[in-house]
Amino acid sequence: MSKAIKYNSNYPSIDNLRTKAKKRIPAFAFEYLDGGCNEDTNLRKNTREIREVELIPQYLTKHRGSSMKTTLFGHEYDAPFGISPVGLQGLMWPNSPEILAKAAFEHNIPFCLSTVTTSSIERIAEITEGKSWFQLYHPSENAMRDDILKRAAAAEMPVLVILSDVPTFGYRPRDIRNGLGMPPKMTFKNMIEIVLHPNWALRTLYHGQPSFKTLKPYTPKGLSMSQLGKFMDKTFSGRLDEEKIKPIRDMWKGKLVLKGVANEMDAEKAVKLGLDGIIVSNHGGRQLDAGESTIKPLTRIAEKYGDQITVMMDSGIRSGPDIACSMASGAAFTFLGRAFMYGVAALGAQGGDHTISILKTQLQQVMEQICCETTGEFPKFLKK
Repeated sequence: MSKAIKYNSNYPSIDNLRTKAKKRIPAFAFEYLDGGCNEDTNLRKNTREIREVELIPQYLTKHRGSSMKTTLFGHEYDAPFGISPVGLQGLMWPNSPEILAKAAFEHNIPFCLSTVTTSSIERIAEITEGKSWFQLYHPSENAMRDDILKRAAAAEMPVLVILSDVPTFGYRPRDIRNGLGMPPKMTFKNMIEIVLHPNWALRTLYHGQPSFKTLKPYTPKGLSMSQLGKFMDKTFSGRLDEEKIKPIRDMWKGKLVLKGVANEMDAEKAVKLGLDGIIVSNHGGRQLDAGESTIKPLTRIAEKYGDQITVMMDSGIRSGPDIACSMASGAAFTFLGRAFMYGVAALGAQGGDHTISILKTQLQQVMEQICCETTGEFPKFLKK
């Protein structure tokens, strides 16, 4: 299935959507979406260093047209980008996982569901006819891990993404100030913000308080917010390592991807473990302010391991040109998170379709401008 490109000309860029989203949702929800960790150093560096990449156009070369279609893990997608897994999406805009999953399905791009977002494996699989991906936050208990994997397999999700870059939760000053820890706190300031954003409040009331829908079968009933916080800390404590990945590789019959790769050592381990792909990522700059931006390790990893494993990237990508520069630097595919959440926070049910259409239009223009006919050709236009 493929959908025609059409977008609202009042919001022709992701920055326009961000500005609209900031006005439309409570400050605590916007700051949860928009912020990084500590001083936001890596958050800003991610996008800035992608935009330091330069492409060389070829104006006098015969051009037979440009196609964004990209084959990934045996499926031909209509564009070389997908929607990243994002936690607590319903906090930022009610029903947003369903909105984005539907848009992704209609545009034939991948939507990846987070373990800790506000819709379930089964609901997203229903919307996407089993074509969505699933990202696993590794539980402490193997029994829970095994059951979640069985549910994802029963839903016929083709790709499992395992997350490696959250051994601890990032230090996020905005969220601490806003009481968005575990347990969250409903401060007087937050209550005023809700009153000042009645559209968000009414839609939240209609769809219900955001909750971790995939985890509902494992969450004891009747927990207070404090008890829920302790339950989440206990359920998802622990660092991912090779010994935890091996049984997942044995159990999961579909494609297996490691997300959060930030160096060549981890990329090499992924290859040796028989994984199908890696996503070079630093969690959108939300975990380690002192780390590299994503584009730098991507370039090294793709050069060294790109012929052995599918190398993808997220974190910092905000536009069609950003996608092009990431692919020119070695990414076989890309993912965006905040850009899509800005879209739904700004435009509600139309936000997913609108954001995908912007990115497709921008990327198509770049390809035609530089004389790139297929997405696999991007590296030959990289200025070195």
